[in-house]
Amino acid sequence: MTTKLLICDDSNMARKQVARSLPDGWDVDISFAADGVEGIEAIKAGKGDVLLLDLNMPKMDGYQVLEAILAQDLPTLTIVISGDIQPEAHQRVTSLGALGFIKKPVNKDILTEVLSSYGVFTNKTSDTDDEPETLDSALNNAAVASSVDVITTPEKPINTQDNVPSNDSEARFAESDITLSTDIRDCYQEIANVAMGRAGDLLARLLNVFVELPIPNVNFIEVSELRMALKDIENHESTSGICQGFISAGISGEALLILNDSSFKDVASLMNYQYNADMGTELELLMDLANVLIGACLKGISEQLDIQFSQGHPEVLGQHRKISDLIANNANKWKKTLAIEISYSIENYPIKCDLLLLFTEKSMQTLNNKLAYLIE
Repeated sequence: MTTKLLICDDSNMARKQVARSLPDGWDVDISFAADGVEGIEAIKAGKGDVLLLDLNMPKMDGYQVLEAILAQDLPTLTIVISGDIQPEAHQRVTSLGALGFIKKPVNKDILTEVLSSYGVFTNKTSDTDDEPETLDSALNNAAVASSVDVITTPEKPINTQDNVPSNDSEARFAESDITLSTDIRDCYQEIANVAMGRAGDLLARLLNVFVELPIPNVNFIEVSELRMALKDIENHESTSGICQGFISAGISGEALLILNDSSFKDVASLMNYQYNADMGTELELLMDLANVLIGACLKGISEQLDIQFSQGHPEVLGQHRKISDLIANNANKWKKTLAIEISYSIENYPIKCDLLLLFTEKSMQTLNNKLAYLIE
């Protein structure tokens, strides 16, 4: 019997990756949804016997989708595939009825294992006389299932030598001016989403909190416009910041960590620091956060693109100043930048921390070529 499968993720690249990772020989009718609202509508239309669900989406996120499925008693089996790998995230989705939790980027073997463990997919070549479990039986079993362990088998990094972009793709980027097309923006956003989740997980474990993760904001803009772009996160509050350069073959840039000054006391309390502004506690906290967030984000990006970043020594941008003032010195280093903005916040605490990854314009050629095969 053909299984109606719904892949719900706001990233086109992620939807393609999940579709390519489905078990071989599985008789499925695949539908796609770009956000939770579309996802619920598709389930109601009978397109989601099985739901592969992202958490971080616009309009209606994955948590809200799971809540709606419970409230409306919608007939679907849900497996979450997310870049948010915090332990609390896993606990929350399983408490809302999700069968399994798989971290991004999705691994085909792990996905097959989870689907098989709930009888959703059965390998027809298996040497067994047992009758395969029907989807109705799986739904009934899922109603009483409690949770599934987090699957932590490491994924292999992308091997760019095995996935060389086609000549047409390379020519497309080489012959035209560097731009940020919709497809390429989506790729950058999804890669940033996975890297953001790795850093958020470390921060959550460090502070013993739940980190609220945003949808990364990706822009290719004039550096002179960067201060204008940050006006909406400035919020008329003084900030402190750290800058750290990074470089790889054909790629270079800077990472900026900016923390609202009002957040220092809460962060100090969560990290068991004895807070004393006059004794340099704020700078020490800022350096610790930068080591965690910048290092984890760059590592997350490097693993997905199979590159290696070398990081410079962190430098203090300034303390107790506006964001626009903090980045003023960086505005003269190059003309245009690929800016990835991630705004971390902590549940139940007025803590706000912004991470900016700024890649030079020259880096775009290398980055775009590495991403080209992902959108073919």
